[in-house]
Amino acid sequence: DLPPPGRQRRFAILVPAWDESAVIGAMLRAALARLDHPDYRIFVGCYPNDRATIAAVAEIAATDQRVALAIGEQPGPTTKADCLNTLWRALLRSGMPFDAIVLHDAEDVVLLDAHAAVQVPVLPLPRAESPLVAGHYLDEFSEAHGKGLVVRTALKAALPFAGVGCAIRREALLAIAADHGAPFDAESLVEDYELGLRLA
Repeated sequence: DLPPPGRQRRFAILVPAWDESAVIGAMLRAALARLDHPDYRIFVGCYPNDRATIAAVAEIAATDQRVALAIGEQPGPTTKADCLNTLWRALLRSGMPFDAIVLHDAEDVVLLDAHAAVQVPVLPLPRAESPLVAGHYLDEFSEAHGKGLVVRTALKAALPFAGVGCAIRREALLAIAADHGAPFDAESLVEDYELGLRLA
């Protein structure tokens, strides 16, 4: 029972992509068709040595201004955080006014009126072809998002992000970038957790 937002927010959705040519086109078309928020732009980060993914993204970006292609300087793959920093710089260069960035999902961001960041619970789905990896995520997210997220919110403790289903206000990211040079730690393999702790 959340109140309606005080005003409409503008979102930049950041999608880091390495070797995703087989799926990125379908994902972007589905997102463009399904997202019902009226004011967003999807920034997709690619690598100069991944021509197939660049071509797939460029094809959609050429016909839909809601998609922007950003190509990093370093050959891939690098860390996800490094690609997110490439996307952050592309967003700032674009001059697009934005209220927050969204990593992967754009749901429930109404809470940004009262908070610097939001992490909605993530529900991983079981996959028969991957019982060990999928099972690990099922257990981890069930515990972290079914219990830990609720308790940490109530205690006003730091919320490690899941890397998806989260949104962060522009002011918070600018403050972190001012302190650390970029909002995401390019040396970290757990940039989502670290970003949540830095925000706290």
